Amino acid sequence: MIAVSACLLGENCKYNGQNNYNRRLIELLEGKEIITICPEELGGLSTPRLAAEIIDGDGKDVLLGEAKVINKNNEDLTANFVKGANTSIDLLREKNCSFAILKARSPSCGSKQIYDGSFSAKKKAGIGVTAALLEKEGIRVYNEEELDEVILKDYHK
Repeated sequence: MIAVSACLLGENCKYNGQNNYNRRLIELLEGKEIITICPEELGGLSTPRLAAEIIDGDGKDVLLGEAKVINKNNEDLTANFVKGANTSIDLLREKNCSFAILKARSPSCGSKQIYDGSFSAKKKAGIGVTAALLEKEGIRVYNEEELDEVILKDYHK
């Protein structure tokens, strides 16, 4: 079973009410068992919603209580993001997921980079809250920009 960010499959769950449809990913997943997740919706956030970013760290720091997730109005959404991560990991354990393909740079799903918390489109090295929890629990996390690596490492298992 493969976990996939719902927005990558065309579900309109992105913060702005749109999606991040990825045709190549959908073609790659044809015939595979998948479970779709949107950790932000699983955490109780509506769609659409204001953009959110992690300040003072990354998803690992959020899980340790050392960083926060805020939206553009400076509202603290940390509890929603942690709840979404925990709900996601419960679903993935239940389905015995071996790896996940999540949305790059998302404060939930980003696996290599996230936005820096300034809401200025600047990126920094880091990981989103859900991606951090999945990795902590031993689930490999990729993003849609790493499909060649997915094919080589995990896809044919």
